[in-house]
Amino acid sequence: MIELEGVPELIDPVMVAAFEGWNDAGDAASTAVAHLEREWKGEVFAALDAEDYYDFQVNRPTVFMEAGVRKITWPTTRLSVVRVGGEKPRDLVLVRGIEPSMRWRSFCNELLGFAHELGVELVVILGALLGDTPHTRPVPISGTTSDADLARRMDLEETKYEGPTGIVGVLQEACTHAGVPAVSLWAAVPHYVSQPPNPKATLALLNRLEDLLDLRVPLGELPEDARAWQVGVDQLAAEDSEVAEYVQTLEEARDTAELPEASGEAIAREFERYLRRRDGAGPSPGGHATADGGDSGSYRREGPGSGRTRPPKPPRTGAEPDARETRDEPDGEEPSGD
Repeated sequence: MIELEGVPELIDPVMVAAFEGWNDAGDAASTAVAHLEREWKGEVFAALDAEDYYDFQVNRPTVFMEAGVRKITWPTTRLSVVRVGGEKPRDLVLVRGIEPSMRWRSFCNELLGFAHELGVELVVILGALLGDTPHTRPVPISGTTSDADLARRMDLEETKYEGPTGIVGVLQEACTHAGVPAVSLWAAVPHYVSQPPNPKATLALLNRLEDLLDLRVPLGELPEDARAWQVGVDQLAAEDSEVAEYVQTLEEARDTAELPEASGEAIAREFERYLRRRDGAGPSPGGHATADGGDSGSYRREGPGSGRTRPPKPPRTGAEPDARETRDEPDGEEPSGD
């Protein structure tokens, strides 16, 4: 049994988790949890034993100096707790780490042990994948669950995905077997600009998390960073006519797919978010999964030390790119590869 000392009794706790690695294109998901931890001043209360789950030749420890003393930070997964204020305060248990190298079932069982001891009522796992989506349009976010009743109540897709999976998919399945309600939220990151950070995708994940949990997340400079990121990618894409043409093709496919939906639900969500923010103004408490379940690296840099990045040219196959929407994937849990 896991014994927790120094952790107060929590109010309606929800566990929010993200893992660096294959499930985290553009570092969008792990950055979202880091943002919550920073804005709400999360206090770390537990860390998993790195020896049990990580290959240090894959995820190497780092050395740093503190007050003249040489120290080592080991790759691991840490848990912190934050309290969200407001009329209905609640606690979030934040899980942030690296996709483990081994013993995934034991890893998930240890996290679920913490969830049980803390009385967690819902687990929300954030992920990001590479997809055929233009950077100029809103980031597609898919929300899925293995629980049919939860899917109906929270307006989510029921998982139907089959194929390669990462720790996000394994943890969600472990939650299902343990009887813990679990939801996965996935952001689709443009495959031609996958280099982190991607503040636009991070912002989209946080907005969807707000809707899901009915809370207000302090966004800080994230909206401005997202706008600056898009302007920067616009400029880089404009320098290459083939990339600009490819982006236009993705835009047309996206717009055509969404045209039939007069998205009243999306408008309603934005209006609700606006009201929530207005009413709560003031201080407030390696490779990646792709849409076909494969791996993809990030885009190339212009040159050593240049400080600039540039999207690669799309493959010249002679056929139009597959511009399927992320939300139309058969699963969504990992609309592409768990």
